Amino acid sequence: MDVLIRPLVTEKMIAKNEKLNQFGFIVYKTANKIQIKEAVESLYGVHVVEVNTMIYAGKRKFRGTRRGWVSGRTNAFKKAIITLKAGEKIDFYSNV
Repeated sequence: MDVLIRPLVTEKMIAKNEKLNQFGFIVYKTANKIQIKEAVESLYGVHVVEVNTMIYAGKRKFRGTRRGWVSGRTNAFKKAIITLKAGEKIDFYSNV
């Protein structure tokens, strides 16, 4: 079972990449830390030192239109922060 959905490439995660050698991924909610570690190691060929996970709840959003207020909700997701062994890196832009 593939547990990784997509990598997180944001300004905050790029700063963590450079300073702490950490990388972020959006993962399935049912994935545990061991499955995430094995998936990253097999997919990218690196050694994972630590895995931290957090679950974000969906947020309510409102926007005004001509016909009144429209309400909606953003999706909930699980984020994993991977710490790699010193000297190793993941290049997300190699296939672009």
